[in-house]
Amino acid sequence: MSTLLVIDSAMAGRVIGRGGATIKSIQHDSGAMVKLTNGDTADTKNVKIIGSEDEQRLAKDMIEKIVGKLLRSDTISTPPPPPRRQARGGGAGRPRTIKRDESPEEKINFSDDVWEEVLRENKERELELIKSLPPIIKDFYVEHSQVKAMSDEEVQSFRTAQNEITVQYVVGAECFRPIPKPIKTFEHAFSSYPDIMKVIKKQKFISPSPIQCQAWPIIMSGHDLIAIAQTGTGKTLAYILPALIHLLQQPTPRNKRIGPSVLILGPTRELVLQIHDEITKYLHNNIKVVCVYGGGVSTLTHQQLIQAENPDIIVATPGRLNDLVGIQAIKLEHVSYMVLDEADRMLDMGFKNQIELSLRHVRPDKQTILTSATWPTAVQHLANYFAKNPLHITIGSLDLSTVDTVTQKIIILEEHEKEGWLDNFISNDLSKNDKVIIFMRKKTSVDKMYENFNSNNIACRCIHGGRQQADREASLADIRNGVVSILIATDVASRGIDIHDISLVINYDFPLNIEEYVHRVGRTGRAGKTGSAITLFSKYDKLNASPLIGVLEKSKQPIPPELYTMTSQ
Repeated sequence: MSTLLVIDSAMAGRVIGRGGATIKSIQHDSGAMVKLTNGDTADTKNVKIIGSEDEQRLAKDMIEKIVGKLLRSDTISTPPPPPRRQARGGGAGRPRTIKRDESPEEKINFSDDVWEEVLRENKERELELIKSLPPIIKDFYVEHSQVKAMSDEEVQSFRTAQNEITVQYVVGAECFRPIPKPIKTFEHAFSSYPDIMKVIKKQKFISPSPIQCQAWPIIMSGHDLIAIAQTGTGKTLAYILPALIHLLQQPTPRNKRIGPSVLILGPTRELVLQIHDEITKYLHNNIKVVCVYGGGVSTLTHQQLIQAENPDIIVATPGRLNDLVGIQAIKLEHVSYMVLDEADRMLDMGFKNQIELSLRHVRPDKQTILTSATWPTAVQHLANYFAKNPLHITIGSLDLSTVDTVTQKIIILEEHEKEGWLDNFISNDLSKNDKVIIFMRKKTSVDKMYENFNSNNIACRCIHGGRQQADREASLADIRNGVVSILIATDVASRGIDIHDISLVINYDFPLNIEEYVHRVGRTGRAGKTGSAITLFSKYDKLNASPLIGVLEKSKQPIPPELYTMTSQ
């Protein structure tokens, strides 16, 4: 939740103040974050206020005292509320502009010079803050002799062979150091860290995934990193193992640090639980990790857990993290390693304000890792905000495409024919060895299908955002452990949920956009295994026919002629 104020451009300078003094005072006294941007018209400016309700209200009152009556004031949430109806009669209820005369002494120009002064002073304050905090070390990388011996030609050849790895500094970044060469084996990355090698060997991995080959030397060298790769490519382990080394190697003893050293944010309860479970496989040296999320556990319970455990690592959803930071159950001042996992999904779910609000408390010289399956403008802005001089890894193409380990089949049929097709498929074509996710668009549809399957003695589980957290966790556990082989789900399970050995995805309903189609299909064909995806496509889905054709063409999958017909309708 945030507040958007619209003010006259002529008043923007008054909000900023000389050298930025006024806006800094507003932020300091209210506790809110205040941002000025260009308005919808040349004579207006937007003032965005981010913070708790009390902080927003206080900042708004302070700004209104400076500028007089506001042109407009909106409370913004995600998704945005429906537009209000205009009040009838004489313009009642409409915002009014009240202008007041301004003396030459009062007037302050809204200029680039003022903004440069604000930025310079912010930078100075940031440096003062860093000096007041315990020192941190981010570079722990010891380049293996075999990696050091690789020529530029060998490096490029290896990156190309590893699913077209591309790595570069983000456009506009200040490039200070050479880009680390990729590693080829676990020993290349962790030979200097025997405890890490020991836990890796327990997992019986054969070789690092492409993103791990390039991400490990980059992160362990202390770089900020933006990693763009589809789900199922090993992104989680790419940041977990360096995180463990990072927190153990800091000069400040762990018992002297205030709060966690590592903070990992994810969009859903299921994903943060999965990250937590993955981290626990590699814990050593008494490292403690706590997972916090909304829904199933109260804020008070989480506060008690954090106080009891005093964790080194916290994995959280943005909303619950905000709650706990607000009541000072979590202190983030000593976080030196931060991960924003599935950043595109977090933005899709409207968590931008919560992320910005909580992470104001994290030290500015932290190391930041951002992962995403896509690279839209909103994710780029988030990366610019939190990462400093980051390296950018892309695995494969930035164009939307599915992995080549999944065979995709599109079945064109009428909407009312779907249920009969599914019943027939489950009865006659589904193998006993198949593990299946059936995706549907609505929660009510999932519940109805679940009841239908149960009445026909078909063992299954279901998951959607309306179910209790305990039920969701139990359903995921049962499909993972083989208690049942069918999971019916909404798109809450389409991203970040790693269920091994899913052999088939059925898109009973086509998703709202092509990005979700790619993520659904990505639930199978993971970790080098093959899988299949069957999509039921009706005339109601024809708006997605053209983008679906594009994905199928890139993936070299068969395209029904009816899809081409739909694109012309």
